[in-house]
Amino acid sequence: MHTSRLFEIIYLLLNKKTTTAKKLAEHFGVSRRTIYRDIDTLSLSGIPVYTEKGKGGGISLLPGFVLDKSILSETEQDEILSALQGLSSIQTTGTDSVLSKLSTVFNKSTVKWLEVDFTGWDYQNNEMFHSFKTAILERRIAEFDYYSTFGEKTHRRIEPVQLWFKSKAWYLKGFCLMRQDMRLFKLTRIRDLSVTDEFFTEREFLTLPDESGPEEHRINNIELVLRIAPEMAYRVLDEFSDAVKHQDGSFTVNVIWSENEWLYGYILSFGEYMEVIEPEHIRTAVKNKLLKSAEKYL
Repeated sequence: MHTSRLFEIIYLLLNKKTTTAKKLAEHFGVSRRTIYRDIDTLSLSGIPVYTEKGKGGGISLLPGFVLDKSILSETEQDEILSALQGLSSIQTTGTDSVLSKLSTVFNKSTVKWLEVDFTGWDYQNNEMFHSFKTAILERRIAEFDYYSTFGEKTHRRIEPVQLWFKSKAWYLKGFCLMRQDMRLFKLTRIRDLSVTDEFFTEREFLTLPDESGPEEHRINNIELVLRIAPEMAYRVLDEFSDAVKHQDGSFTVNVIWSENEWLYGYILSFGEYMEVIEPEHIRTAVKNKLLKSAEKYL
């Protein structure tokens, strides 16, 4: 609390220019003697704060003082403000207030050079995001029900480490107490989340196994060769970085994916414009799914 109060005293002086020990004492709910001790501490720390007695006097900072010149370089302050702008895009609690205060402390007007729009997240997912943020920062165990790709439900207790945004979706990275290993969980498949009052100690290993993804994606990896028609060029450019384009405008794509229902759903989402060249058993499975689907319309 003492360090926080010292910082806020500087912030108030930067905004109000001059104030009194009485007003500061009332603001913080402490005695004037405590405020004077804080002023002495700031002075000893190199902050040019001074007091003037008499009418119109009070506590002030030397004119022209900005905190960043005492602590941070111009580049460092710009990086801090830019990072806070990025956080404000995902609506983290309190970020706008911190951004406003630090802009004042640094004596800078913020230039919003980066805009990230996560429109589409509903209220529930925003609540989930903030709950995981609390659990990660406070190192508290989180509990939730998790649904796999196959719709199987399991109850998990997780030591959350990070929130990841990857490949158009949010994931939670954490140590699963049931699996006794690091795992990724897709946030859209999490239900009934609660942050417990149980605390955990940070583990030494925080990396996931090689070629890992969400738990249900870490099995049955196969290599596929896909041919995609020119009509789907926009999706190829959006979703594949190493596609080979042919003279007729079509594309060949080599990928390694897990064989599951997501794979078949993704292939079928291209309709008539994608063909599986290899492996043969995936060609056969896609054909059978198309025949079953066609039967519903006969």
